[in-house]
Amino acid sequence: MFTGLIRELGKVVSLAPMAGGMRLEVTMETKGEGSPVVGDSVAVNGACLTIVEVGSGRVVMEVSPETLTRTNLGTLKPGDVVNLERALRVGDALDGHLVLGHVDDTVSLLEVRREGEFYLFRFSLPPHLARYVAEKGSVALDGISLTVRGLAGDSFTVAVIPHTYRNTNLQFRRPGDKLNLEVDVIARYVERLMGGGGGALSEDILKRTGFL
Repeated sequence: MFTGLIRELGKVVSLAPMAGGMRLEVTMETKGEGSPVVGDSVAVNGACLTIVEVGSGRVVMEVSPETLTRTNLGTLKPGDVVNLERALRVGDALDGHLVLGHVDDTVSLLEVRREGEFYLFRFSLPPHLARYVAEKGSVALDGISLTVRGLAGDSFTVAVIPHTYRNTNLQFRRPGDKLNLEVDVIARYVERLMGGGGGALSEDILKRTGFL
């Protein structure tokens, strides 16, 4: 489990095919207290992967065929910058929102514009995920915990503060890029409690199910 707060940026060192999947090597801080070890989980652009090898300033992970299908990891190239977050440990602060590292789909970046010191990012919204995305709700984009600022038809917008922009790979993103989207798991559980009817979530429904 993760928080969606990016602690480190890594750079892709190498990629190698393996039995339908891929071996992914990225730079990562490997010294000091709490250094990564084989078997640790790390979110790479929001996708939960397991470390299978640790070297000096780098780690290797194996990416399954399913993960390659659902995420943007299959489009990575050597030199690309990726968001990294280590899995939560008991006692860690939960400052973002609950992120499982299970990417639902990729979305296209449609527009980036400045609003004062802030950045507005507009993304496509896949129809099968639209019911889980609500204004003021949380989403994880490439593993970054962000709040939905607005919805318009088949797209949604998030506002990004300067700190987040500078300390994640959002600074390198351009219109047309694909980002990994994980919707808020709470929205999925609410739907499950409702019986999986597939209708849009409303304030009345949230009140009746005890979430408001």
